Amino acid sequence: MNRTKRRYDLDWWRVISIFLVFLHHIGMPFNGDDFHIMNTESSKLLDDIMVFFEQFRLPLLFVISGAGTVFAFSKRSWILFIKERAARLMIPLIFGVFIIVPPQTYIENITSYSSYIYFYQKIFENLNVNHLWFIENLFYLSILCIPIIIWIKSNKSTSFKIVLNKFCSKPFGISLLVIPLILIKVITKQYFPEDNTSITNLSVTLFYGYFFITGIIIAGTKTLWDSLKKYRKYNFAITIIAILLFYAYYFLPNHITSTYWNISTRWNIWYGLTALLSWAIIITLLGYGQIWLNKPSILLKKLNEGIYPFYILHQTIIIIFGYYILQQSWNITVKILILTITSFITIVCFYKFIIYPFRLTRFVFGMKKKPKHSKTITRHPK
Repeated sequence: MNRTKRRYDLDWWRVISIFLVFLHHIGMPFNGDDFHIMNTESSKLLDDIMVFFEQFRLPLLFVISGAGTVFAFSKRSWILFIKERAARLMIPLIFGVFIIVPPQTYIENITSYSSYIYFYQKIFENLNVNHLWFIENLFYLSILCIPIIIWIKSNKSTSFKIVLNKFCSKPFGISLLVIPLILIKVITKQYFPEDNTSITNLSVTLFYGYFFITGIIIAGTKTLWDSLKKYRKYNFAITIIAILLFYAYYFLPNHITSTYWNISTRWNIWYGLTALLSWAIIITLLGYGQIWLNKPSILLKKLNEGIYPFYILHQTIIIIFGYYILQQSWNITVKILILTITSFITIVCFYKFIIYPFRLTRFVFGMKKKPKHSKTITRHPK
């Protein structure tokens, strides 16, 4: 297969998305939801803000990952692709389950164990993927979608691309592709209402899978990039409408909605609105990203290299620091600020001094080998 030109805008969106995940987990102990550690006081305003970002930060990551699989596949055969996915995803996942995640589980159940050593002796009773579920699901989706990647890169998909390009060449064509997404979410939630992130929970897997396959199709169809860029203003208008509908329904008192709809209908409306908002924001970002972000930079290269280990580490560091910070009598704003600064600095230092320099740590954190720098020989003129 031909090599595909690098999309620097996707690299930027990957960095931004994972940083949003970091901020999301910073806020989790304070928004009143169920998290590994919880502050005694919660903020309704924080929860109202976080519910918005929840609708697109992970779907955006799945779109980027879907596109990334196509770019990765372009450089290797499907056998080498599986080996590359295993090294990049499964090795960090296994390492994370046994080394990175256990401190989270221990702190969550700290009153049940006399020490971390005693807890770790029972590690096989407490294995969890926690935030690394994204890596696990990404591996399964990458393998399952190999036939789709091969097909979209081959001439066999020509007819499909012609129809899709014609449909998406209209101002609101790409926006209408949200309809299958809404149907997927509404229908699957009837049978799989849970929010757990197991690959067997089809309401979650098919929802994120739609974004993943979208990334594959967009990466394999250049004209779709052009349509996203061309109609970005239309998509932005739809995003504004989707935001207004989302928050109007979010803040609508229950006693009003219950007058007209039963609980099942109310949930279906919510599922539809969240799917609409997710799709509208993502196609808008992908359009404007081509204007704002599709250019190389030294900063991007460094951030893109370190963002994966950053993701693997972040939640454990947040929970460790958060456990002690939450015990203080400070107000929520001060706690969030201190937790953000201490966690961020610790992760960056851990990456720079422990992960980045060494071959073994780079390997278990899914990084590529450090490039060998050849010596420059200066020749003097005779």
